[in-house]
Amino acid sequence: MDVHFIDIIIFAMIAAFLILRLRSVLGRRTGEERQRPDPFRPTSLDRTGGANSSSDKIVHLPERNDRAAPGSGAAIELPSAGKGTPLESGLTQIGVADPNFTPQGFVEGAKVAFEMTVEAFAKGERKTLRPLLSDPVFEHFSAAIKAREDAKQTHLTTLVGVKSVDILDARMDGRAAYITLKFVSDQVNVTKDKDGNVVDGDPNNVAEITDIWTFARNTRSRDPNWTLVETRSVN
Repeated sequence: MDVHFIDIIIFAMIAAFLILRLRSVLGRRTGEERQRPDPFRPTSLDRTGGANSSSDKIVHLPERNDRAAPGSGAAIELPSAGKGTPLESGLTQIGVADPNFTPQGFVEGAKVAFEMTVEAFAKGERKTLRPLLSDPVFEHFSAAIKAREDAKQTHLTTLVGVKSVDILDARMDGRAAYITLKFVSDQVNVTKDKDGNVVDGDPNNVAEITDIWTFARNTRSRDPNWTLVETRSVN
């Protein structure tokens, strides 16, 4: 057998060995690598209570309307089909623009996004908030966090539960879809100073909090996530 041919075989065996070693060290892409969480996937909803547990501590968000009331389980209210209302028309238009969209799946995901946003705001986690919020809303939340940090105060809220989530409005504006939801949740709000003294709120009072949030998404984007673009309270 030709000596050069033997050398080629040996080099090929060495190369194959090195490739196997590299694969064992570096690993292979399996398609299950961690990606940015998408709260609007219906399967992401924590049906065991998750973020609704009363032991979770979250900060009271700005622009809220408080009314004392006990908490209960969450209820999702979807518009009745076949009425031809502007809301129904808006949801239909969004469904045409995004075939993967369903009102039920969106509302379930929005509830998870609500809990994620409130929890991140409480902890001052700007990096977590950044992908969930539009630029103006992020600036508003970030300013509130900074004011709290400057005052050396902590504003804790025990989220007793999300009572209901209602769709108030849905529309298309060009390629952008907008959906407005009303969240009603039961919370206990307390603000403490740097020494731990209560300066506002009552740790024994459960308040019914009503938040109206508007989410938006570019239906032409490959990113399935919606972002919070507006918050307001009920007068």
